Amino acid sequence: MAESKRKSLWNLIRAKSTAIRNFKDVTKEAGHRRTASDGDAGTLRRRSDLPAEFTSDRRRPRRPGAKGSKGKGRDYEIHRHDPGPLTDWPPSGMSSEEELSLGQAMQLISRGAPAFRGHKRPIPHAPDHYYTLYATVAGNHGDDTDAANLHDAMTQLMTLRKEGSGYANYPWETFEQPSYAFCFGKRAGTITLNHWVSLASVIPPSIPLRDSGVAPREITLDRIFERLQELERGLEDDDEDFMYKNLYRRLLRDPDKYLSPHKTLDKQITDLIMVLSRPDWIDCTLPKNQVATKFIYDNSLANASTYHKFFHQLLLSVELDLRINSGLHLAEAKEKLVAQIPPTIQWNLALARRWRENIRVDRIGEHPDQIRLRFKLQKRQVRMLKRFIQMMKWPNLSETIACLKQHEAQGTLTGHISSHAMAFFSGLILPGTTFPFLIMNSLVDIDPDRATDDLALLTHIHPHCGFQYRGSYTYWTAASIVGKVLAPTCLSIAGWVGPARPTVHLDRAQIARIRQRKPPARSQTVTPEDVKTMSERSDPLGPPAEVFPVKEYELVAPKMDEDEDYDYDGYLTDLVRIEMLHLRPSNTNDSKHSITSGVTSSDNGPKWFDASIHFAIDGNSWPLRLTFDVNFVHAWPCSDGPHPLFFDYVYESVRADKLVHVRDWNGVYGGLNSSLDGSGMHVGGPKSFPGLGSNGLGGSKKGSNIMSAGGRTTTATDTTGQDQDNERVLVVEAFGVPDNEVLARAWCAHWGLSAVVADISKTCMACAIREAYAAALTVVILVDDGQKVDNKDE
Repeated sequence: MAESKRKSLWNLIRAKSTAIRNFKDVTKEAGHRRTASDGDAGTLRRRSDLPAEFTSDRRRPRRPGAKGSKGKGRDYEIHRHDPGPLTDWPPSGMSSEEELSLGQAMQLISRGAPAFRGHKRPIPHAPDHYYTLYATVAGNHGDDTDAANLHDAMTQLMTLRKEGSGYANYPWETFEQPSYAFCFGKRAGTITLNHWVSLASVIPPSIPLRDSGVAPREITLDRIFERLQELERGLEDDDEDFMYKNLYRRLLRDPDKYLSPHKTLDKQITDLIMVLSRPDWIDCTLPKNQVATKFIYDNSLANASTYHKFFHQLLLSVELDLRINSGLHLAEAKEKLVAQIPPTIQWNLALARRWRENIRVDRIGEHPDQIRLRFKLQKRQVRMLKRFIQMMKWPNLSETIACLKQHEAQGTLTGHISSHAMAFFSGLILPGTTFPFLIMNSLVDIDPDRATDDLALLTHIHPHCGFQYRGSYTYWTAASIVGKVLAPTCLSIAGWVGPARPTVHLDRAQIARIRQRKPPARSQTVTPEDVKTMSERSDPLGPPAEVFPVKEYELVAPKMDEDEDYDYDGYLTDLVRIEMLHLRPSNTNDSKHSITSGVTSSDNGPKWFDASIHFAIDGNSWPLRLTFDVNFVHAWPCSDGPHPLFFDYVYESVRADKLVHVRDWNGVYGGLNSSLDGSGMHVGGPKSFPGLGSNGLGGSKKGSNIMSAGGRTTTATDTTGQDQDNERVLVVEAFGVPDNEVLARAWCAHWGLSAVVADISKTCMACAIREAYAAALTVVILVDDGQKVDNKDE
């Protein structure tokens, strides 16, 4: 069995490797900038070109009546339009009765508008019902994207490219999936469109590798570090005999050394994969093993066997990584090979890459306490932590920085604080979700205040958490719903949101784990069919046609100047204010729908809480429960906007201070009112507010201003009898103070609706609505960072 596995993988490698004799030009990907917009979607395909099997339950945009042949044989004189931004529709000199050709429509309507395209990719060695989903965007001009800069966000160590150096060009090129190179949005508390789509991927659970029966040679600790030190200079792939002796006389046994020695790279790669497939190695795919330094932080004799085992596995992984990335292989051969390697081996390669990039061996010894390592990233990591401390406005800032400088001067940052601090300062960090907890735990461990002892149980195993320190501020992970909602009032760096407002429901130094439920089953979720038809359902021009009537499009914008409650700049006065953050202790087992179900909080461990935020709105107090684990997608920027919107992209708009009167949007809960269950939670949905209509819109004293795509302003009673579209988009105008955006996000978390967040100074309203259709979302939150808001409290 082992021999057959070796031969099959051997044939795959030989077919694509040893390329020095058959060199090809592989520079076609050179010059690609790091953006998901490139993707493999060079041009937007029209709907008529889609295969028939690409079907979706979601409706496509429609044109009125049977007008497929409209305009044939008619020769309209189309006036040339100035390529500047549109201010009116139809443009000056054009009649609403005119019809545009495809080229004219592309120039006038689609120019600079982002075009969204989805991708479904199979998973190697997995059945067809497992797959990964991605989204790419093209069409807008310039280099601006929806993703945060990895350096500015301090998240560069959360991602690792499989092949080559630098950051990934596409989201499927990283070890971690979903890719954290395209995760965090530019706006605090948001994610990218690609990450939202990737969350719907179906990835198979980790399956232990079958024992290959191939065992490595026994090797002493000093010989392990001797070889690691040699490999710092690179692999001896220019001397085939020397490379063979180094591998098979030190680490492996060659079963064919007398008949056909394994001197070629493909055979050696196969042998290393077979050895690393043994089940007794450390499995880095398991979350509990993803803080790699916990195996080597303790260099005492009691931990000597684990220390030896870790570095033996690391050495074999480095040997494999160097052979895969040898210059004797074609780039396409490397990519195809890495894709076929099992996930467990891939994580070994990720660990080997981090080691080769960031760590050097300074002294070799026979025992763990005799080994001395040099950490290339330590000075950079110290600067990063100082910046993190200052940006988070750490309550004990001066003393903590002084203690950090003392540890740096004494050289004790990596060996005398904690395993998390050792991982952070050494750079031996596996890609994924561990980094935010490594940097925060390093900060907590360095802070000399004894109160930080109560913050020692922060772990990536429970990512939906936060804590309060000294009663001054609270800090929340970017994965927690509290962090996502409060982010507009805070900073979001290194996977943390803060400094946020304190709460009276926590001690001066206490960890809080937040219970978050999965959104309702009827709320909008992305399916493979939605991904395949993404470009079709969000086309700026609407469905395909021979001509495009001007009257079927409209220039949409927030109607801020039509409401008397907006100030002279067109923005809300301070009608909305956050009153308090409320945390109520909860039992995580009281809901089978909870993401945290099955996890209990012991008396000695951090407690679980249900979170809510109380708002003061026009003299009234409104509590909103942060019940559901929703996401907020940062809108992709457009250029040459604003853009016209096709009439069949249906939307309604509401001001932020009137949002609390909107409930059960698009009938997520079936439009049913239900009584409270035993846990205080409505069976049919979150707690309802009084005086709301069955259509999900409730009136205030002046009525809720609801605006349709046709530009007609209606009230709740106007829409009661209409045939409601369950994909219509609710546009929330959350301009003004950040509390308005927090209210909109809290409302989404209360009802279980994810949303697109668009800054209208960078993304026009029409493009934001189309992105909501592309992402299968029904809420858009509009903000404006480009406008200075005057505080009129006086």
